[in-house]
Amino acid sequence: MSASLYNTDILRLAASIPHHQRLAEPHASAEKRTAVCGSRVIADVKVDGEGRLVALGLEVRACALGQASASLLAAHALGKPVDDLIVARDRLMAYLSAGEGDLEFWPGLSVLSPAQAYRRGMRRSPCRSKLWRKPSQRLRADGGSRITH
Repeated sequence: MSASLYNTDILRLAASIPHHQRLAEPHASAEKRTAVCGSRVIADVKVDGEGRLVALGLEVRACALGQASASLLAAHALGKPVDDLIVARDRLMAYLSAGEGDLEFWPGLSVLSPAQAYRRGMRRSPCRSKLWRKPSQRLRADGGSRITH
């Protein structure tokens, strides 16, 4: 375990994931596995008629970085428009893939900055879930649909 990568802040987040229970009747669900480390995240969501995330349920079986990422997402995602979550995901992936930009766009995300040095394996991170891929209108228009990937 790398001391600089798995620091106290990351481990604290990993141990306290909000919404760490699957939803009984989600509007959509997605599962993402990372072949590099075997991490798996299942996300269930409910979105209101205006495209805002109103409920989130997670099942996280991941390394400390995956758990910390899920914790940060869950702590601040409710009430946000799905399109804003897509933008945040894309900015995080740009940062991890090429070091582009900063992490100030999402509260607390700077704690993951040590992970940028390990970016090659992170390109297939669970945060790249197909749940947040365009067209996001699919979540708004068909509240009863389930997306499973």
